[in-house]
Amino acid sequence: FAYVGLLPWSFFSNTLSQASNSLVGAANLIKKVYFPRLVIPIATIAAGLVDLLVAFALVFGLMAYHGIAPTWRILFVPVLISFAFLVSLGLSLWLSAINVKYRDVRFVVPFFVQMWLFVTPVIYPASRVVAKLDELGLPGWIFGLNPMAGVVEGFRWACLGAPAPSASFVLTSAVVTVLIVASGRAYFRRTERAFADII
Repeated sequence: FAYVGLLPWSFFSNTLSQASNSLVGAANLIKKVYFPRLVIPIATIAAGLVDLLVAFALVFGLMAYHGIAPTWRILFVPVLISFAFLVSLGLSLWLSAINVKYRDVRFVVPFFVQMWLFVTPVIYPASRVVAKLDELGLPGWIFGLNPMAGVVEGFRWACLGAPAPSASFVLTSAVVTVLIVASGRAYFRRTERAFADII
């Protein structure tokens, strides 16, 4: 339960931390040659996929040890990885562009990621949060405003046969992901002309 939750979270947290500093790390390249700057954060996040695939291989060993047979749901794992990739990309576009101008961002990101861990169902099931929201008279889809909550719960559903997240929960996570990517790309495109001068 914990390991399957940690897989997408580790990918997200590591790639976000690295990609948010990727433009400053490639300062010499940006000054010398023109190329689409968007390539830098994308390449940084794509490199994290290798680590994720290696770590995911251990899931099958753990499933065999605990007597859990993979089902057709496992086919949804690439879709869930794509969602985690997009969330990381959207935030990285924002943070890497801001980091070019305000270098202190790299010190804030680890704290931001650590706080985000506690509001993501990595070490606890999302059902507990949804039940608490229900007690307060709030709809459960509010928890889907955290797009990584949908990804983590989706991984558990695909690998362990956990109950599927509600359609409203998944839809909310998907909409938030699209908004993060679209706004991050727009901000990145608006500021990228000045990267070489500022760096």
